[in-house]
Amino acid sequence: MGVFANWTAALACAFVKQRFGVSFSTRGMLNLFQRLGLSYTRPTYTLNKADPEKQEEFRKTFETLKKLLDDDICAILFEDESMIRDYQAIMKTWFPKGKQRIIPTYGKHEGVKLVGCLDYETGSVYVEEHRKYDAEVFLQFLKNVLSRYPHGKTVLILDNAKIHHAKLLKEFLKENRNRLELVFLPPYSPNLNKIEELWGWLKDSVINNVFFHSREEIQEAVQRFINWLSTVSQMVIEHLCL
Repeated sequence: MGVFANWTAALACAFVKQRFGVSFSTRGMLNLFQRLGLSYTRPTYTLNKADPEKQEEFRKTFETLKKLLDDDICAILFEDESMIRDYQAIMKTWFPKGKQRIIPTYGKHEGVKLVGCLDYETGSVYVEEHRKYDAEVFLQFLKNVLSRYPHGKTVLILDNAKIHHAKLLKEFLKENRNRLELVFLPPYSPNLNKIEELWGWLKDSVINNVFFHSREEIQEAVQRFINWLSTVSQMVIEHLCL
């Protein structure tokens, strides 16, 4: 079946007819797919440059960190940045047959820049909005995170973005080496960063298929979602951390 890039029921009917001389209706083929445990799903991307050995090494490191929680470590946080635009994607949705939902747009690129972290153990989410991403913004974010976790050592897991390695951070990290540790993910491994799923959840819930008249409306929608997350910590843990 790998000779075809994308399988549809109609294509499968034609293939079975040609190869085995057996005729299926489209509905019959769909029923067969279901009985075989197949589902009609959208593919996802994986970065081809990722190093499996380094990813496995990180997984072992993470397992070690989890064992130190409540002892040597007070919190494990996953950090990331995300740009939430006024239009992210047109997603499939149920709609009257023969009609198509129309999503208006101004064709602009309005949006908000978010910096956030997800607490692996408690499911709490902390998000800041900024006009730009740079070392000064990230340094202030680290200071704010430490103020939220005033006791013990916090481990922040993050990717290798340039601002995460900025020289501006060195003195602060040195002064707070007993309070804050940065653990960097392997290159090309967003799948290991649990807060990435939170951004996807946010976009699917309040951004995709929605028209916003202004940047302020986007900000309000994002904030409502973040506020709601604070009321469903157990759901966040089950959705993102397990």
